[in-house]
Amino acid sequence: MPGNPVAGALRGGLYTRVIGRRLLFFQEVASTMDEAARQAQAGAQEGTVVVAETQTAGRGRLGRSWVSRPGNLYLTIVLRPTLQTLPFLSCLAGVAVARALGQATGLRPSEEGLQPRLRWPNDVLLGGKKVAGILVESALEGDVVRYALVGIGINVDLDTSKVQEIANLATSLNAVASNPVSREEALRRLLQGMDSLYLQLAQGKTPLVEWKGLLDTLGRRVRVSWQDQVCWGQAEDVDELGNLQLRRDDGQLVTLAAGDVTLYDAALG
Repeated sequence: MPGNPVAGALRGGLYTRVIGRRLLFFQEVASTMDEAARQAQAGAQEGTVVVAETQTAGRGRLGRSWVSRPGNLYLTIVLRPTLQTLPFLSCLAGVAVARALGQATGLRPSEEGLQPRLRWPNDVLLGGKKVAGILVESALEGDVVRYALVGIGINVDLDTSKVQEIANLATSLNAVASNPVSREEALRRLLQGMDSLYLQLAQGKTPLVEWKGLLDTLGRRVRVSWQDQVCWGQAEDVDELGNLQLRRDDGQLVTLAAGDVTLYDAALG
C-alpha cells in the first residue's frame, strides 16, 4: 500500500501562506470534491486541502468519471476568492500543475514533446496524452462567492494500458519520466506553486500570459462540443478571461466559456 503523500510532502518542507493551512488525508472517499464541499460548507478555512489515496466516485469535467487507483494524486483545494478572481482559478491551476509536473519529472526543455502542455480549458498533457485534469466548482450567493473548489487529478503511477477507456488517450508521469517520480514531491511543488499564484492573483496579477503560452490548442483546427451543440473551426485565441475564441468554418468568431475540445486536424491526419 502506498504511503501517505501528505506526510511526505510535509517532511520535504511545505512553505505556503494560504494553500495547505490544513491538510486532510483520506485512504478512501467517494470524491475529494464532495468531501471538500462538505468541509467548506462546515466553515473550513481557505487553503484547506483534501487528499485521497483512492476515490470510489471520482469525477472530472462534464460529469465524466475519473479513474482513481492507489499511487496517484487526487486532491481538492478549498478557496474563498472574490467574484473578480473566480474566473482565473482554472488557468491558475493549469499553470501550477504544468510547472509542478515539469519540476517533479525533471524533463528538460530540450526534450521536445515531453514538456507539460495544456489543452483548453484544463487538461494537462505529456507527449500529447492526458496526464492530469482540473475541475473547478463554486458556490455563489448573489455576487458573493461562498467558496470555490479546485480539484486536481494526476496520473503518477497509473498503468493506463490496463484501463481500456483511456488506454489510447492518457499517460502517467512514470511512463514518461526517466526515473520514478515522487508523488510527495509533486504534491509539495504543486501546493507551493498554487499558493504563489493565488497570492499574486489577489494582488491583481493573473497567470493568463503563461497559461496561454502553454496551450496546445491555439492555431489548431478543432471540434468543440458543449451541451447538445457541436462546431468545427480554428482555435484562434483566448480572451482576457480565458474563454476560447473559435473561428468557425462559416467565418464567424464565437467565444466559448466551456466545452470539450478535440484536435480535429490530428484526428484527420
